[in-house]
Amino acid sequence: MRAEIRVLVPAGKVTPANLGQAVGMAGLNIGKVVADINNATKKYEGMKMPVTISYDVKTKKYEIIVSLPPTSQLLLKAAGVSKAVAPDDEAPAADLTLEQVVGVVKEKSEVFKNLKKGVLQVLGTCVSMGFTVDGKDPREVQEEVRSGEHDSKLS
Repeated sequence: MRAEIRVLVPAGKVTPANLGQAVGMAGLNIGKVVADINNATKKYEGMKMPVTISYDVKTKKYEIIVSLPPTSQLLLKAAGVSKAVAPDDEAPAADLTLEQVVGVVKEKSEVFKNLKKGVLQVLGTCVSMGFTVDGKDPREVQEEVRSGEHDSKLS
């Protein structure tokens, strides 16, 4: 019989405390689980990552399944800031380039099958996080993308 433990952890910096009692109560080697999660998530260090530990209840063999980080986390990393601001704040949280937005979409290519649609969606996330893109309101950049103005960057 298989069971799962789902956690949101700091990538590359997991400690036993981040996993709570669930891993110990499951009878898994917490030190090995921590090391395996840190190894699997080190690429995203500094972000919160959704991780699933799928294990066999009897044999205690487990598999670490790392989900893609939330789009908001990738945008924060790309912007080099630790938090967003309300969209109506005076100053934006950060200014991204369209190329950075495209990079986030490509990083989540499993989710965004169509680059242009993915860019439009991530630009929408930029609105809610209080970011500007190329010095503009992301909604303005969305209109430019819809009109084909950036097609050369999205091919």
